[in-house]
Amino acid sequence: MVSNYCTALFFFLFTSSSMAALVQQQPLLLKYHNGDLLKGPITVNLIWYGKFTPVQRSVIVDFLQSLSSPKALVPSVSSWWKTTEKYKGGGSSTLVVGKQILDQNYSLGKSLKNSQIIYLASKGGHLRGSINVVLTAKDVAVNGFCMNRCGSHGSTRGPTRFAYAWVGNAETQCPGYCSWPFHQPVYGPQTPPLVTPNGDVGVEGMIINLATVLAGTVTNPFNSGYFQGPAMAPLEAVTACTGVFGSGAYPGYAGNVLTDKTTGASYNAHGVNGRKFLVPAMWDPKTSQCVPLV
Repeated sequence: MVSNYCTALFFFLFTSSSMAALVQQQPLLLKYHNGDLLKGPITVNLIWYGKFTPVQRSVIVDFLQSLSSPKALVPSVSSWWKTTEKYKGGGSSTLVVGKQILDQNYSLGKSLKNSQIIYLASKGGHLRGSINVVLTAKDVAVNGFCMNRCGSHGSTRGPTRFAYAWVGNAETQCPGYCSWPFHQPVYGPQTPPLVTPNGDVGVEGMIINLATVLAGTVTNPFNSGYFQGPAMAPLEAVTACTGVFGSGAYPGYAGNVLTDKTTGASYNAHGVNGRKFLVPAMWDPKTSQCVPLV
């Protein structure tokens, strides 16, 4: 089964401010379906499909390493990730970057079906306690990408069952859909986009979407964890909080986030190697609210 993630800007941008405020005041309940969650040491294997620059790869790897690093300044990516520990049946999840497989020659072409994403993910191995993540370059089309999803996660069946995720680079295909708020949205209020902390609109969008699918994978890996709605189209830990990056968020406005005084870049979390990132709000099961990091 596959859980798709999109920015859901179409709902978020067309909801009135008063209605958004009303919705935010109501508790949001994600039901626990008594299934397994991923916990303990988790290896994240990366399958880079298409051409990524060394700088692009380093930004994404730094983000992944930031998820479980206690060394970053606060607010930190790791403090954001700790919210997943509050989910019943879970516990701490320590993510470590494992294999990195480069497929720069587009072995399956530049237009992929979901079955091909799963095939690529299988190259990371079938070990329990791992998540195989396929990352597709900006010139790779994936079924449903930019139409109803920016990434997805799921799991295979059978004795070699494994969890996997996919995120695409939307820089040239749909930055207004999958890289907001670092690009003007496709529809709705055309407010100026935020300045990227790492200088790459496509990669910044990938970070937001990667954060989203990883949180969903850990808290709902086999479609029997935490979610609301139908199992095939669930609202999960972060997708339930779409469009919120800071306090005071409303349609077309990401919320109050931090600003780098030197570059003017917007962020809300510190990472390793001096990196800054923008991470989405995550649903907190203790308060039943979407809680932004700042």
